Amino acid sequence: MGKAEGRRLPLLGALSKGRGAGDVWFLAGVVSLAALGVLFVYSASFYSAEVQYGDKFYFLKKQLLGFILGLAAMLLLSRLDFSRWKRPGLPALLIALVLLAAVLIPGVGQTHYGATRWIGVGPVSVQPSELTKFAFVLFAAGYFAKDPSRPRSFKGILPVLGAGIAVCALILLEPNLSVTMVTAALLFGMLFLAGTPLKTLALLLLPVLLALPVLILMEPYRLRRFTAFLDPWSSPQDEGYQLIQSLYALANGNLFGVGLFNSRQKFRFLPFAESDFILAVIAEETGFFGVLCLFALIGFVVFRGFRIAARANTYFEFLLVSGVMFAFAVQAALNALVVSGCVPPTGLPLPLISAGNTSLIVTMAGMGAVWGVSRRGRPS
Repeated sequence: MGKAEGRRLPLLGALSKGRGAGDVWFLAGVVSLAALGVLFVYSASFYSAEVQYGDKFYFLKKQLLGFILGLAAMLLLSRLDFSRWKRPGLPALLIALVLLAAVLIPGVGQTHYGATRWIGVGPVSVQPSELTKFAFVLFAAGYFAKDPSRPRSFKGILPVLGAGIAVCALILLEPNLSVTMVTAALLFGMLFLAGTPLKTLALLLLPVLLALPVLILMEPYRLRRFTAFLDPWSSPQDEGYQLIQSLYALANGNLFGVGLFNSRQKFRFLPFAESDFILAVIAEETGFFGVLCLFALIGFVVFRGFRIAARANTYFEFLLVSGVMFAFAVQAALNALVVSGCVPPTGLPLPLISAGNTSLIVTMAGMGAVWGVSRRGRPS
């Protein structure tokens, strides 16, 4: 099956040279999503890019560069035998924690829209929280793979629990509640996948649920966002503005959309149209059926990813692949809930689609690791 698919898809066939072709359908799905991201980033940004930078291709060129680097990262990580990568998990996590802490150092971290989430080196900026998710999965998978009995006791899960809390705390200080929520979900996901008893997970989840309202009340802007989420029309020019514009875009799209490149909300009505709220532009231009097809493709990638995990040769590879796919699925679902007004607005990109090279490259690299496991896993 793999060889025939590789011949029909020249690019994917070239990428899969080396060991077995693996799950070429998974690879095709990931590359297709990233390519759609390049297209829709241009559609959502050409007007604002022209106004801000005098170059309507500004965001397109950045996204295209990220797409190319992401393909290279996929190819590189697909060739690594991750069954031998149990030990590097701890160093990778420590480096990620150092980078997260460095963001908070004045003069090192870059602040945009009141949040300090980036480290800048000349014209290049990196968002460490994106790197940290993969590093945490690598660490947790390696730790549990060394002794599969560890998740059965509370003492056995303490190192992973402590690492997850440290990561969440540093991300929360940026502040970035949305990525903190994704990371917390990833922590519980890894514990569940490793076999932690449900009773233990429930006991751990209780204080997290109790902490959420406290975190919202601690920061006035979070409370304003939550209030605006309950009734965005109570502050249509302030905190409710973005959600209202997103809902207008969804409504304008109707069933089949207004046509590619024809969105009206991207003409500086909808903030962050090319990044966190790109799904609203996609919905306006392609309609309900376009969004349905997009999430069918996302669901297909998630399904193939977990299928690869189930066929992995080692317990470590199973946990690694499952963690990568779990993080991807949770982030995609949360972004859709935000854009549709089902949860309070948070700054969270749609993985593989939204503008942002760090997110795109790291996500594609993680998918490369998943594809690499499929090339070494049990055949269908």
